[in-house]
Amino acid sequence: MTFAQEPSARRPVLERRRRGPLLPTIVVLVVLFIALSAAAEIWTEVLWYRQVGFGGVYRTRLVTQIVLFVLGAVVMTAAVFASLALAYRSRPVYAPVSPEQQNLDRYRESLEPLRRVVMIALPAALGLFAGSAVSGQWQTVQLWLNRVPFGEVDPHFGIDVGFWVFTLPFLRFLIGFATAVIVLAALGGAAVHYLYGGIRLQGEGPRTTPAARIHLSVLAGLAVVMQGGAYWLDRYALLNEDSQLSSGASFTGATYSDINAVLPAKTILAVVAVVVALLFVVTAIRGSWRIPALGVGLLIVAAIVIGGIYPLIVQRFQVSPNEQDLEADYIQNNIDATLAAFALEDVDVQLYTAQTNAEAGALREDARTAASIRLLDPGLVSPAYRQLQQIRPYYAFPDTLDVDRYTIDGAPRDAVVAVRELDLDGLGSRSWVNDHTVYTHGFGVVAAYGNQRQDDGRPLFFQQGIPSTGELEIGEPRVYFGELSPNFSIVGGAEGSTPQELDFPDDDSPNGQRNTTYEGDGGPGIGGFFNQLLYAIKFQDYNILLTDQVNSQSQILYDRHPRDRVEKVAPFLTLDGNVYPAVVDGRIKWIVDGYTTTDQYPYSDRQVLESATQDSTTEQSAAVMALAQDEVNYMRNSVKATVDAFDGTVQLYAWEEDDPLLQAWEGVFPGAVTPMSEISGDLMSHLRYPEDLFKVQRTLLTRYHVTDPEAFYTTQDFWRTPQDPTTSAENPADQPPYYLTLQMPGQEQPSFSLTSTFIPQATGENVRNVLTGYLAVDAEPGDQAGQRREGYGQMRLLQLPRDSTVNGPGQVQNEFNANPTVSQALNVLRIGDSEVINGNLLTLPVGEGLLYVQPVYVQSSGETSYPLLQQVLVSFGDQIGFAETLDEALDQVFEGDSGVTTGDAGAGGGGGGGTTAGGGDTGGPTSGDTGGDTGGGTGGGQAPADAQQRLDEALVRANQAIQDGQAALADSDFGTYGEAQDRLNQAIVDALQAQSDITGEPIGGAQPSDAPTDQSTEAP
Repeated sequence: MTFAQEPSARRPVLERRRRGPLLPTIVVLVVLFIALSAAAEIWTEVLWYRQVGFGGVYRTRLVTQIVLFVLGAVVMTAAVFASLALAYRSRPVYAPVSPEQQNLDRYRESLEPLRRVVMIALPAALGLFAGSAVSGQWQTVQLWLNRVPFGEVDPHFGIDVGFWVFTLPFLRFLIGFATAVIVLAALGGAAVHYLYGGIRLQGEGPRTTPAARIHLSVLAGLAVVMQGGAYWLDRYALLNEDSQLSSGASFTGATYSDINAVLPAKTILAVVAVVVALLFVVTAIRGSWRIPALGVGLLIVAAIVIGGIYPLIVQRFQVSPNEQDLEADYIQNNIDATLAAFALEDVDVQLYTAQTNAEAGALREDARTAASIRLLDPGLVSPAYRQLQQIRPYYAFPDTLDVDRYTIDGAPRDAVVAVRELDLDGLGSRSWVNDHTVYTHGFGVVAAYGNQRQDDGRPLFFQQGIPSTGELEIGEPRVYFGELSPNFSIVGGAEGSTPQELDFPDDDSPNGQRNTTYEGDGGPGIGGFFNQLLYAIKFQDYNILLTDQVNSQSQILYDRHPRDRVEKVAPFLTLDGNVYPAVVDGRIKWIVDGYTTTDQYPYSDRQVLESATQDSTTEQSAAVMALAQDEVNYMRNSVKATVDAFDGTVQLYAWEEDDPLLQAWEGVFPGAVTPMSEISGDLMSHLRYPEDLFKVQRTLLTRYHVTDPEAFYTTQDFWRTPQDPTTSAENPADQPPYYLTLQMPGQEQPSFSLTSTFIPQATGENVRNVLTGYLAVDAEPGDQAGQRREGYGQMRLLQLPRDSTVNGPGQVQNEFNANPTVSQALNVLRIGDSEVINGNLLTLPVGEGLLYVQPVYVQSSGETSYPLLQQVLVSFGDQIGFAETLDEALDQVFEGDSGVTTGDAGAGGGGGGGTTAGGGDTGGPTSGDTGGDTGGGTGGGQAPADAQQRLDEALVRANQAIQDGQAALADSDFGTYGEAQDRLNQAIVDALQAQSDITGEPIGGAQPSDAPTDQSTEAP
């Protein structure tokens, strides 16, 4: 018996011994793992911020979040715990005898063993949630602590706008948090009182004990006081409410009924709430719940009647019959506030009666603008850069390039610029060592003239190759930080060690490549075991810990995208979706525009940044993106940031130094933002007016060009941004703004500008694609160190008369596509499976009218193909020009002599005759009516006998030239490729001439030998 019982008696003990250490061990391991991961994340962030020189930003943010987390957690935990403890200690000694209490007995018995744990764990858990929520409001708290006045007052209360931007969000946060604490404490206390008999729902006699009544009535009174405070703050929040009028107009701000009905109602409700709170205090003393219950009922009725029904009555019977008159002042408040909040107060609005008659010499007064017309489309030419300048498959360019300007031979020139970055996807052999220690950086800058091209349509580069050569002086061409950089790289080596990083391919080196060792200071040191361990945890890559590529001088480079670096050091900024490179003082710099924004500016219209900044470029490009889906009603380009492509150095420069939001953030992070006076002259010359701010402003100007409240109410004169005519009908998107160098009417000289157009707002089937407005902003800040050029940021809006019939972009594109001459020529260009691609459709206010210019690219089939600029389309009024060069196309439109010499004339572009010339001698404009027998045809419409044979032969030669060119490209034989392109161009010319002889229709021609030429202007 004893023997038989011994195992069963000992088995539980043995089992407990086996299970005993397991759970604690797992818990300890989990806690250690979480602690180590948190430590790795925090410490690596400390190292990163120290290295980049913004340790104070991280420290301030972290300390603020920790303090707020502790305060939120302590307040919530203490309040809920105190309420639970007070309810438990004040429980009745003997619970009342009733069926209800008998049913609760078993719950009390079940809870008793865990009571202490629950009364600590529940408040602690709620405290953790509260702390997390409160720490997320660190920006709200810091802005309130460092608030500054705006210097502007609202039109109703007469209070500084800073109250809405800084103070009101903070007060609403406090009331919301306090309400949550009180409600949760009250619910917890009520649950304990009920469980232990302090509250009865059944039976006769008092429903609550005196202790429970006092406890809960005090908490209920505090909750009602908080509600009264919320009502009081709602009065100010009315100035940020969105309103919809019966006419269809919408705006942000208080309406007539808000000010005259809702505002008094909110005031009354706030007073009633305070009175009801006092009734709860009376209940705590006198013991009757009837009075506060009546008070709560009164508050609810008042909220429904005074806060809801009364404003509806005012709106229905007083406002609606007289809405246009009664809402006029409030619409005006909205217009004024919106223009102020988005820096649109000083828009220079001009009535522009555009001429539509194309007369000879019409562009003579706009010679400098015409000479700078950009033909190279930055959204299309990336494949050409890739094929011609990629050098090796592990280099890459972004899919959308950037427009900048450089001074070459003493003259400013628009340029299309790209950085040759590293693309690990192009590596033939992938390994951890290759990915993270050998292939670490890109090399150099590639830049081409914006208004010129080579004879075969390729970009005309003025900076190219490896090593980078050309017009720009680049002291440090290596690109370790960029838009395509790898996740992380380990670089650096001990002095005298063998270089491990591939620098660039070099046929003169033994292995066909030149190696280098990083000598910058771009990342935290990773030489010690402890740092290796932390980064192995951070990147979840144990190879960092095991590799022998790490030495005492090693650095780890990460967070390498310029936008990511600026976002980390300036968490208070909204960053532009387009980061662009520039060669500044001999170094490659990435330039990032930063915005300070808020959604609390009173009466200002709200904009959803994502929808306002979306266009065809953001839809199609990975390099340019729309902003996040945030609502703002105040926006300033307050900071210009730069990131050095070699060492990742981040600099923040104050651009709008009088911006109150920037001043408040400078108080939060002293020293983080450098004054504008520190901007060098070279950097200043490459800064520009930012695209996303312009997109938001143009979206607002579709409505807020109307400054008369009565006209605004009717919505009849509202505009919209036209759709990009080069996109498909299945996937329409807004036309993006374009950077151009032009001279607007009233402007003394041309300047680098950002431009956009407007067409009427679509209303049902009444859609008209005629131009209603043209917007340009002076985007040129000058080249003076620390000082912006006067005139930078000046917006000029040309408003066309309401009865204007100037074609919009969509109509112009349709006319291009439908024109028989153009379509015939493009059909010839499509031979051999070639694709014709329309470039960006530019609009320029020149010749006292509006000129449209569109480059036409041809791209053959095949993996190595890329678009070549072959033709230029031009439209002015009802005249269309189509030629191999812009100069020729303009002459076609303007009666054989536009009066200007453009940038692509005789400067490496175009060749010696328009491809549409076909040997003809017309030179006249091509219009929608191309019939007749004028010039270049056979006169009587009879085709020469050999015309068809010549056309067939030309097409065969063109097809053969395309095939030869593709074969040459595959072998990287650019000399043979250029020869093939020459043969292709000649074949196209011959085919067009033969086609013209067959149809009897002219297709445009070169400038006649006897046509007048303008000798007063020269290409830059």
